[in-house]
Amino acid sequence: LHIPFNEKFSHAAATRAQTESIWVTISTLEGTTGHGEGCPRKYVSGESLQSAAEFISVISDDVISSIHSLDSLQQWVKENSFIIDTNPAAWSAIELALLDIIAKQRHESIEALLGIPNQRSVFRYSAVLGNNQLKTFARQAVLYAQLGFRDFKVKLSGNLTADRNKLDLLQNMHEAPIRIRVDANNLWSTSDEVITYLQALRAPIFAIEEPVTRDRFDMMRDIARELSVQIILDESFQREQQFELLLQDSEHWIINLRVSKMGGLLRSLGIVRQARQLGIPVIVGAHVGETSLMTRAGMVVAQAADDLLLAQEGGFGTYLLKRDVCDIPLMFGKLGEIQINQGSLRPVGFGLSIVPENIYLSIPTL
Repeated sequence: LHIPFNEKFSHAAATRAQTESIWVTISTLEGTTGHGEGCPRKYVSGESLQSAAEFISVISDDVISSIHSLDSLQQWVKENSFIIDTNPAAWSAIELALLDIIAKQRHESIEALLGIPNQRSVFRYSAVLGNNQLKTFARQAVLYAQLGFRDFKVKLSGNLTADRNKLDLLQNMHEAPIRIRVDANNLWSTSDEVITYLQALRAPIFAIEEPVTRDRFDMMRDIARELSVQIILDESFQREQQFELLLQDSEHWIINLRVSKMGGLLRSLGIVRQARQLGIPVIVGAHVGETSLMTRAGMVVAQAADDLLLAQEGGFGTYLLKRDVCDIPLMFGKLGEIQINQGSLRPVGFGLSIVPENIYLSIPTL
């Protein structure tokens, strides 16, 4: 799925000017159609668009022959956890399409299908500011401020002067308190580097995401203790088994839970259940360039997380994308909110009205 951005988005690991997503459409013999999306990222799960397409081609026959209901889908996910671990974004695209179909066949919403209480009708999103030049950063920050955002995620560059100027600007344009977290995208190699940098940054942040090379939990513990900040795990947390690494000091951690990275909605909901047992808060995250379908899937996770939900990302719609995949994009407005009112979504499946022309307008050859 190649949709151009209205403006480039950068962070320490990548610069992107268009979507980098795999899209799956599944149709039944009776004519029910489901859609799914995944966002393969080399620096997250080791996937590419090419590897995702190849994986889908390899397992498609097995999926068609094995999965006919929610029970059989859940069983397939359980029995094939290893291959999902190595192809989470590709599987996410398949699973979302299957869930969409199953819910439509049962004339239910995704929440009803999965037994998730539909308690939340308003979803409030964080402003996400990329690693751009100060002029671009300032313009985007002003737009967020005009919408009334109070929660900000800022991508760090590693250039102390540039990062300090951005955070100073962000704080100075708000009279009322705002909440700031930063994302380093595995920028540094040692905990000492991070501690020195953040102390020099002199910004009132409550958490830092992926400060060092992924999976360096001991280093991240040192940072949390020394600076009294929480550590947001993104690339370093992709499956339930990794909770074992967090048991001794669960108070230090926040999990950035992105449906594509986790390998689909079912596994994401499993993460929420385990996080609840340990009292670890979650951020429902988003890959840059996700469409409204992934935003909608994130809403399901946010409903399940309930009081564990610390923040939510995504909801950019056509603020970022030249076009979205549906006729009415799910995108935030005033206060960073998306309000789901009666009639704003169809009552079955994910409830989106997908426009085929928006999907197939530009298909790469894989």
